[in-house]
Amino acid sequence: MSTLRQIAFYGKGGIGKSTTSQNTLAAMAHYFGKKILIVGCDPKADSTRLILHEKAQCTIMQLASEVGSVEDLELDDVCKPGAAEFNPDDTSVTEGYIMCTESGGPEPGVGCAGRGVITAINFLEEEGAYNEELDFVSYDVLGDVVCGGFAMPIREGKAQEIYIVMSGEMMAMYAANNISKGILKYANTGGVRLAGLICNARMTDREYDLAKNLAEQIGTQLIHFVPRSNHVQRAELRRMTVVEYAENSDQAQEYKELARKIIANDLKVIPKPLAMDDLERLLMEYGLEEEVEEDAIGKKATA
Repeated sequence: MSTLRQIAFYGKGGIGKSTTSQNTLAAMAHYFGKKILIVGCDPKADSTRLILHEKAQCTIMQLASEVGSVEDLELDDVCKPGAAEFNPDDTSVTEGYIMCTESGGPEPGVGCAGRGVITAINFLEEEGAYNEELDFVSYDVLGDVVCGGFAMPIREGKAQEIYIVMSGEMMAMYAANNISKGILKYANTGGVRLAGLICNARMTDREYDLAKNLAEQIGTQLIHFVPRSNHVQRAELRRMTVVEYAENSDQAQEYKELARKIIANDLKVIPKPLAMDDLERLLMEYGLEEEVEEDAIGKKATA
């Protein structure tokens, strides 16, 4: 029997959180034979589409609305096996798989989307979705910690390990620091811990150094720096992970390495979020230094 690890991917909206999480989880199943349940906690229901090869999975809230209530649903109605093949080349590794479910939420402008997360997780627990065969349950959570519903995997101790997807852009770093505040708030009551930052590169100035410095100041690790690659967009257009679309590519190997690091990771900390002034000072330190270098280059070119 495996020891179930519950992890969550948080990060600023639009940072590539769902793409990063799906590619990483696919690598965990494909290369390392891990058995995984993905619980999509984003109302867009896009946390599983690359695994299922679909536009969007029917959500628990949507199906509950159609049949009357969530009590009228069966687990098989909302949990779907990944369409991707997760057969490792190494026959000594147990065949991995991924099961997919999406919490969903109300129509835009109506109700609290966070309530869908709470309802969905309670339903999955009651119906035995978290079975003893699983190695990982992964929550893909909307953007920042903006309300109690979206903070549920942190607040209720559902996820013990939080991975924050960020970049060297100011708002992505602001969100990462803010999410760290949410983890700190519930660290003692729920046992949640920050397990690391994942930098999904946007090719900003000195991005790796900036991300690594932020991780150190918060008290965690930069667990991996994921470079930009056109393979990611090409795979997404086909509703596939890079691991499926271009298994032998350098980018697939990056996700394989990130998967390996998460599987082996035993560094889980209570974060030390920065004050806003300190965060801005960090950004200014790296940004202004680059600006001085550019100015010197410009003067030399003019001369």
